[in-house]
Amino acid sequence: MKYSPPVDQGLELLYEDKHLLVLNKPAGLLSVPGRGADKLDSLITRVQKEYDDALIVHRLDMATSGILVLARGSKSHRALSMQFQHRLVKKEYVAVVHGELTATGGMIDLPLLTDWPNRPKQMVDFVHGKASQTRYRLLQKDSVRKRTRLSLMPTTGRTHQLRVHCQYIGHAIVGDRLYAPTQLAQQEERLLLHAQSLCFTHPETEEEMAFDREAEF
Repeated sequence: MKYSPPVDQGLELLYEDKHLLVLNKPAGLLSVPGRGADKLDSLITRVQKEYDDALIVHRLDMATSGILVLARGSKSHRALSMQFQHRLVKKEYVAVVHGELTATGGMIDLPLLTDWPNRPKQMVDFVHGKASQTRYRLLQKDSVRKRTRLSLMPTTGRTHQLRVHCQYIGHAIVGDRLYAPTQLAQQEERLLLHAQSLCFTHPETEEEMAFDREAEF
């Protein structure tokens, strides 16, 4: 699939100081450069044009929009990376999925593994997969379009975790070109998945930082 990143309209900066940056990544933009000269454009390369000390701490899928925190300098990078490694960061996503869920909430606990013959796809593997958990909460049902709006709160951070978990329980995310059936995937121009909130501890002041950016869908 040809990479066609969104036009660079400037950074949507939610917060900045000398230790970190918080931004809203647009859908369709890589978090970091991919393989090949045609995939150099990414959030981090755009940011580094203005902040040459910016370093990536975590990533969002290219198709996913939402909040990312970037470190400024190696000291902040180590501190923030440790928070993600030890699962001290709280993340909440909003997604629109196909079908109407009956449960108002719950936990999806399904181990994930890379589907090597079909990379970059991931799959559920109860023998070799890594533990992966996602809490979910029903936000709204759309009985006309047969869709459900969910709040997704991952406790682990596996590749494509939210997309695979939703697909496996029979409610693929709308617009998911990798995991939804073709007819359903093409109902929207983009993946309806957005990193809506992020909470972490400031690497220098140890103050609790909380950011929200509502989805545009």
